[in-house]
Amino acid sequence: MQFARPLYRLLPGDDPGGFGARGKPYQPGPNPAEGEDLPYKVELWDENKTSVEQVLAVTASAAIGFAAYFAATKEFSHRYITLRHKNSVVSRWNGPSH
Repeated sequence: MQFARPLYRLLPGDDPGGFGARGKPYQPGPNPAEGEDLPYKVELWDENKTSVEQVLAVTASAAIGFAAYFAATKEFSHRYITLRHKNSVVSRWNGPSH
């Protein structure tokens, strides 16, 4: 199951007219996952461990991928979580067995 990932650009609250730090108005670009090679994914699986319920992080960096994976194991300690590099599972958290 695929979930749409919204993209947000954060701007200061006192920024008149929606202008960013460079003084140009924000113009949404393509989804980074579509235009860049982002091979690391942190996946949260459903309770039955049959399908990915949500992709928690997508990144090009192994370090950021592992950090997001570690954070996910703490946040969702009772769930099955995988860190994937392209099509290979690099690490998995099985959660409690009971």
